[in-house]
Amino acid sequence: MRRLVNYFFRGLIVTAPVVVTAYVCYRIFVGIDSWLGIPVRGAGFVLTIGVITLAGFLASTILARSLVAAVDGIMNRLPFVRLLYSSTRDLLSAFVGEQRRFDKPVLVTLVPGGSGRAFGFVTQESMARFGLDRHVAVYVPQSYNFAGSLFVFPAEQVEPVAADSADVMAFIVSGGVSGAPARTPGGTAAVSPARPATRR
Repeated sequence: MRRLVNYFFRGLIVTAPVVVTAYVCYRIFVGIDSWLGIPVRGAGFVLTIGVITLAGFLASTILARSLVAAVDGIMNRLPFVRLLYSSTRDLLSAFVGEQRRFDKPVLVTLVPGGSGRAFGFVTQESMARFGLDRHVAVYVPQSYNFAGSLFVFPAEQVEPVAADSADVMAFIVSGGVSGAPARTPGGTAAVSPARPATRR
């Protein structure tokens, strides 16, 4: 009986991720198709990907850059819209933009002199504009969640991690069960040690 139970749980581990992934993808396909009113399954998803890619291509041209800058300026002047627009833009840029922010994994000492530490990502290497010299901003994701917390630590409490940022993110989000982050080739630090911030 115990062997059958073990087989069941082993099969659950194998099949559940596949089923959940397939279901989420299916719901995305169906949802986009229903929004666009396209009767062919998956056509709306493909069309959406094409439109987004085309928008990215056009946004890289000289003429479109001025238009994008104008739209950006208008959005940033509207009181409530500015919060939603800038937050969404900065969040997407942090993950997939040319100025990705979650690419500097670090270990932070939670209490000076203490032994407790946490994985995080440096998002700002200078906090001088807030009057915090030699401090850095560290984003600490939550496990099994898409949320996280932003902390400001003294630079001496932040230690670079010689590992791929995607592996560190997966390690944190999975609660540490996805396996230890693999070291980067050569074992070099992922970020350079923080330097004193200079006021401008």
